[in-house]
Amino acid sequence: MAISAEKKRHYKIICEFYDFNERLIMNIKYSQKPFEEILENYKTVKKFLNGDDVFDGEQLKFFKEYFKTIGTTDAQSQLTYLEEMRITLKKFKSESENNYKKYGLLYLKLCVSCGILLAVLLA
Repeated sequence: MAISAEKKRHYKIICEFYDFNERLIMNIKYSQKPFEEILENYKTVKKFLNGDDVFDGEQLKFFKEYFKTIGTTDAQSQLTYLEEMRITLKKFKSESENNYKKYGLLYLKLCVSCGILLAVLLA
């Protein structure tokens, strides 16, 4: 059950980062609000920026580089960069969704099956 919950948590985190990227793109194009104002709705992104490692491996490197580049150039360059990062974030999101659907539900079903087997054996 814990593994299934971890897969779901990871998927939600990736979705939050993807939504954050989309919001930044819309902000640069239209409203141009301060970065902190956009960040208010994204708790996990805030944690990551405060130094909590919510990822590991390839994704950790990607997001460290991602946030290192944000806010360092003009608006048009930022927009181009964020559009490019959208592709990678979409890939991470689909991989995470597939892992959750494939393995998360599998672990949940195995847990329920083992519980039923144990109940039958004890009865």
